[in-house]
Amino acid sequence: MDWNIARKKNLAVSLLLACLLVFTAACGSNNGNTNSNSKQQNESAPEEAASQDGESEKMKVVTSFYPLYYLASEIGGVHVDTVNLIPAGVEPHDWTPRSGDLSTASKAKLLLYHGVGLESWMDSFLKGLSSDSSLMAREMSEGITLIAGDEDGAAAEEEHDDHDHADEHDHGHAEEGHEHSHDTDPHTWVSPKSLLIMADNVKKALIEADPAHAAQFEQNYEVLNGELAALDERYMTELSAASNKNIVVSHQAFGYLARDYGLKQVSIMGLSADAEPRAQDLLKIAKFVKENGVKYIFFEELISDDLAKTLANEADVDTLVLNPLEGLTPAQQKSGDDLMSLLELNLQNLIQALQ
Repeated sequence: MDWNIARKKNLAVSLLLACLLVFTAACGSNNGNTNSNSKQQNESAPEEAASQDGESEKMKVVTSFYPLYYLASEIGGVHVDTVNLIPAGVEPHDWTPRSGDLSTASKAKLLLYHGVGLESWMDSFLKGLSSDSSLMAREMSEGITLIAGDEDGAAAEEEHDDHDHADEHDHGHAEEGHEHSHDTDPHTWVSPKSLLIMADNVKKALIEADPAHAAQFEQNYEVLNGELAALDERYMTELSAASNKNIVVSHQAFGYLARDYGLKQVSIMGLSADAEPRAQDLLKIAKFVKENGVKYIFFEELISDDLAKTLANEADVDTLVLNPLEGLTPAQQKSGDDLMSLLELNLQNLIQALQ
């Protein structure tokens, strides 16, 4: 009798150990497939369900630079697989596509680009697509009132007419002669007001390319539009209360921000981040800084801050980051920053500088 009891106990322990081993193995398998990005985790379940229901795979969307990548990812949600051409930490003005980028775009359904001369490589890029590509290319700056800059950084507004793309080829090739002047400021996205227009353009392009998921795109767009509108309201309220309206920046990339929120931009370099100022220009700006009570010289993280620091030393002021939002640095990407968090940081730094 004692032997039987002991045998039953050993059997129970063995069964318990076997169950624990199965449970541990299952947990280990799940942990190995866990994505560190919580948003992607939340999106995986609906996407798996969609695949089981026989729905098509995610639409492939290629974007030319980071702000469009963010907008397309947020509005497209689980139904879009978005690839950004320009990698983290690369200044868009310095980037040119490679053969691998052509291959990526040729396999996509939709290409979203900014236009206004930002992507000077776009025309030749579209002509280089594979002959069997069905890529649709759409310009996302449509509807924004543009700023034309002269050599001194003065700005004049001109209407960015909506171009009729009905005659474009299947690949989205622009019409003959459709080019933007290099004197036009392309940096529209630094202003939340411009991003509101761009977000609407992205939504319309996604619906055009994938009408089956129009309702989901509309829903995601409404959420993002609400966030951008709230941020736009904060920019208007808080910057209008600033005692100083002058911002001195390293690169003439903040004209739309200045125009939309009542600021005056004074830049060390011109529209091109590679432009080198003359010695007399630096002295003139230093004089402006001293006479107008400017406390900070703004610099950017994707280009050298040497000139900004030189001017700050000359004028005896400090430096501060004002992000042109053209792309994330590897550190920002790793820390989870995105377009909205950088817009928020820009506002905080502007308030600090303009007090």
